[in-house]
Amino acid sequence: MTSKQPYDVLIIGGGAAGLSAAVTLARARRRVLVVDAGSPRNLPAAHAHNYLGAEGISPLELVKRGRTEALGYGAEFRDGSVQSVTGNIGEFTAHLADGTSISGRRLLVTTGLTDELPDIPGVAERWGRDVLHCPFCHGWEVREDRVGIIGSTFGVHQALMWRQWTDRVVLFVQDFEPTDEDYEKLAAREISVVTGTVSELVVTDDTLVGVKLTSGTTVEIDAVVVKPNFAANASLLLGLGLEVTDVMMGEYSMGSALAADPTGATSVAGVFAAGNVVGITENLIGSAAAGSKVGGAVNGSLIEEDVRLAVDARAAV
Repeated sequence: MTSKQPYDVLIIGGGAAGLSAAVTLARARRRVLVVDAGSPRNLPAAHAHNYLGAEGISPLELVKRGRTEALGYGAEFRDGSVQSVTGNIGEFTAHLADGTSISGRRLLVTTGLTDELPDIPGVAERWGRDVLHCPFCHGWEVREDRVGIIGSTFGVHQALMWRQWTDRVVLFVQDFEPTDEDYEKLAAREISVVTGTVSELVVTDDTLVGVKLTSGTTVEIDAVVVKPNFAANASLLLGLGLEVTDVMMGEYSMGSALAADPTGATSVAGVFAAGNVVGITENLIGSAAAGSKVGGAVNGSLIEEDVRLAVDARAAV
């Protein structure tokens, strides 16, 4: 069954970027539908940080407030998972897992990303609690704690960064060998280096207490830092011919992102994107800001189409 309601914009994803865009577009008197699968990336986290005016808020409470604000301006919501999208500018159709489909003149993708974690027992289970990746998001909460960096080619960079929050940083190098220059920097900042391979995290009474090596040695640790691979949630759009690109930070590979210009416009006319699906290193407030900005660009695109259609209609009289 296909909904015949003439939505101006279909927003896929109801996190910070999608909700911010929904508010912007609904305030512009656009007919907006947000389709959300209900599985936000930050679900494991108890609190959100660096969000001006809402410091320490629960991520779920932030979503609740955002939905309430968007509903207040007339935006609509649909719980569900979009499996694919077809069509082109003026009429895109989102096909949902329940067999229904919904059409809209523009498509705004705010599906976020997936954190692909190292395959180490305990890491996925503790993710967002005491297994971390961003010091700006979590560094204050573990200040002065024993923080272990589970190494990769990015590990030295992470260790030197987290040293800003605590002087008890341990780098587990894994199979990566730091350079002599790296060792000099680590020593200068009094960062301990542990060789050998991590076998698992040690948890006692639901509290992380250490990192165990394959040698059997356990190093006492209060929090662990890993480097996920950030993979854009864009597979549902591949049928439209959208481009997914590799993202580098200097010499380091960070993951993949949907390609879009600064206004959020993608390579497919009428399809826009905002938030972590395009900016994989963006924080929560940055994603919300991007949603607002891109929402304005989507409205501008619709204004151009409305004017063209009005001119064509007048000429036909």
